[in-house]
Amino acid sequence: MRGGTLHAPADGRAGHRELPPDRLPLVVYVLALGTFLMGTTEFVVAGLLPEIAGDVQVSVARAGLMITVFAVGMIVGAPLMAMLTLRLPRRQTLIIALGIFAVGHVIVALGSSFALLLAARFLTALATGAFWAVANVVAARAAGPAASSRALGVVGAGAMLANVVGVPLGAFAGQLMGWRGPFWALAVLGAAAMAVIASKVPSDSDSDQAISVRSELSALRSGRLWLALAACATTTGGVLSTYTYISPLLTDRAHLAAGLVPLVLVGFGVGALAGFLVGGRLGDHRPHTTTIVAPAVTTVLLLAVCLLSGHAVPTVALIALLGLFGLGANPVLISLGVRFAGQAPTLGSALTVSAFNLGTAIGSWIAGLALESPLGATGPAAVGTGIAALTLIPTITIALIQRRRRAARIWAATA
Repeated sequence: MRGGTLHAPADGRAGHRELPPDRLPLVVYVLALGTFLMGTTEFVVAGLLPEIAGDVQVSVARAGLMITVFAVGMIVGAPLMAMLTLRLPRRQTLIIALGIFAVGHVIVALGSSFALLLAARFLTALATGAFWAVANVVAARAAGPAASSRALGVVGAGAMLANVVGVPLGAFAGQLMGWRGPFWALAVLGAAAMAVIASKVPSDSDSDQAISVRSELSALRSGRLWLALAACATTTGGVLSTYTYISPLLTDRAHLAAGLVPLVLVGFGVGALAGFLVGGRLGDHRPHTTTIVAPAVTTVLLLAVCLLSGHAVPTVALIALLGLFGLGANPVLISLGVRFAGQAPTLGSALTVSAFNLGTAIGSWIAGLALESPLGATGPAAVGTGIAALTLIPTITIALIQRRRRAARIWAATA
């Protein structure tokens, strides 16, 4: 079922009497395994584009549509699938999503028509959006309000780990056994994950009550939810608009050898993985401090990239730090989105997934235009700086609203 709040304190912080557990439930790590597969499939295509293009006889640029179509599927699919699976038990939804995920990869592995590949990627993205949205809610509920941000940090870290391990391994395997090999592997792993999810994810409790679509959509009236979604879009858009075009910045501006670029990307991935874990842990104690400090530091880092991009060593260090701070607020923002959605936590989670992908799509599009402007290779970083700075508007507003609400409750209690 999709109803039921997380019973978090209204001020957005963990209650003073409830301390975060030392260990998270096993199910949180099981769900992180699922997001690892999802993150791998989203970006593994980037390392296989020349091989795919040559096999299906399209240009590399056209083959890149497999990435674009996946992003669109995530934007549309997360909230759409959340509503379509509204009355299904969460465990069943996760299993079905993984089943569709596996089938989609089999279709890609067998397909010879480029149109069929695009359709299969879109189908896979729908399943990915559904899995991610429900996994966030299951993890947050399993961990409890005092550790929800930390749990979401672990679930999101699965996707970050995909950038460090899954995507490079997939690209390497594609070179050894052909580009279809990684898709076969992901299909098999997706099927195996179905069995793990079935055995480790608990069934919905009897206290969960089915609600109507109208009740679910009532969450859209929450102004704080929309502020959290705006922050999701800008924080990710600012970082990934720069990351998308980091290669020309490193080679053209910092004069780094092309062969060293993957190592820099691994540094970013390691930083992002650490940022998710640390940000989630800090967010359980200081959610609003985390969501303000992280984008503020990110803005400074991106500005420094613009100013120092002509020097290789500081640029490489800044990119690693960008991974650490740039995505560190994301698990906290997901937690806030779920909380502010009230009786519709899955829809709130789904909308954060859409917001992250929408910010990435818009940010990378504007950054592409900037790359072709007189700003050249520093254009995307300049765009990212502006977008990241915008994150401070909704996050500071949320903090002020929560402070005012808390003050009103204290006044009412003492009056």
